[in-house]
Amino acid sequence: MTRLDDTPLNAREFEQLVTLAGAVKFPLRVAVATSGGADSMALCLLTHRWVENHGGKCYGLIVDHGLRPGSDEEATLVADWLAFCGIEAHILDWKGPKPTRGVQAAAREARYALIQSWCVEHDVSDVLLAHHRDDQAETFLMRLGRKSGVDGLAAMAAVSQRDSIRLVRPFLQVPKARLISTLKHLGQPWIEDPANHDPAYVRSKLREAMPSLADIGINAEGLALTTRRMARARAALDHYATELIHSAVECHASGYCWIDRDSLVSAPEEIGLRALSRVIGAVGAGTTAPRYERVERLFGDIRQNRSGKGRTLAGCRIIEKGVRILVCREVRGIGDRVTLKPGENRRWDERFDVSLRGPFTGQSTEVCEVRRLGAEGWRTVAAQLEKPLNTEDEIVPAAVRATLPALWDQAGPVGVPHLNFRRDGTKLELDVRFTPRWPLEFTPFSVVSVDTPPI
Repeated sequence: MTRLDDTPLNAREFEQLVTLAGAVKFPLRVAVATSGGADSMALCLLTHRWVENHGGKCYGLIVDHGLRPGSDEEATLVADWLAFCGIEAHILDWKGPKPTRGVQAAAREARYALIQSWCVEHDVSDVLLAHHRDDQAETFLMRLGRKSGVDGLAAMAAVSQRDSIRLVRPFLQVPKARLISTLKHLGQPWIEDPANHDPAYVRSKLREAMPSLADIGINAEGLALTTRRMARARAALDHYATELIHSAVECHASGYCWIDRDSLVSAPEEIGLRALSRVIGAVGAGTTAPRYERVERLFGDIRQNRSGKGRTLAGCRIIEKGVRILVCREVRGIGDRVTLKPGENRRWDERFDVSLRGPFTGQSTEVCEVRRLGAEGWRTVAAQLEKPLNTEDEIVPAAVRATLPALWDQAGPVGVPHLNFRRDGTKLELDVRFTPRWPLEFTPFSVVSVDTPPI
């Protein structure tokens, strides 16, 4: 290890790192995900000093997962450390039953959800995370083992978006040893998580293997450099996929898309795959992006005219109709019904933000549900439409109609905005916005210049 690898980070270097990430906005109101480990403690203390110098506010968010005895005491200890340093700390508890399988993935999702919820409630848009160069190298190796492509091997982005909040990782070029040295220099203790050395986890096994890999020239510095080069390739591919989407995809507010078939299949394969994957992700409402190998098979079948009368994938129906391909939501598995009162805003099917307008008198009959229109609802609405839908699918394709968000009460459909339908006499109006979890256009993958040496 060189001297550079274990010297404490100073304030000037930290500001350079955050500026290089380029996402934090002024006036500064930032949160730091703080577990109490060396990485996050160093980040929280450095962030607090930086933010204070700019007249801002830093919050330390501590998630107690409740996965082992004494976790609540550890969370309280970390909060006390932060308070002693003048940092406002908040403990967020992961409540409810815990999974017995896939614990790390479930805990990670719960952690992000708790932090995001707190940030939305307190008008904070930037969250700093302490992932460092060693984490980046381990992520690369884990994804290499899963046979990931360019996107996976680009590993973690310096800046990414999760709904309304930005996740900023300023330490991706910084070795862990420098963060430990920083805490020692500041006289700040930290907590060692025993899970970091638990051989049951792949990341722990990789951590133990890194010294042996270094003997043959595979080290964290080199792997992190490779991830930055992969990130540059990913950004370029995403750029051209977005251009293809602009020219070949027609996205409708009712949650379905038309794709120009010729444009899709004539594009370079990787660009076409990315565009198709984005469309399926936006329409299908999955909690994760569609499995890429399945998108590859579908894309190959479309190219070879083997898709037949239609396919299903990741919550979508994919139907070829002449020179166009319809991608719409599959009826099976569509979102559960949600109750809605006037003035309320809710999320439905992970794709739509729904709200109800109209006078509220407190009558129980004014408590409505948002759910799919379905075949029964379609027959009721179609009989009352002023302008009947024709058979050429010019208004809403037949495969889409049953999936449309509709407002229901005990008497039947009250309103279906995408069909311009409101039941006679109702004063209630359903507002619907198509805001998929995986939008067709998203924040470009952030790239730290490969010409910038690791700090």
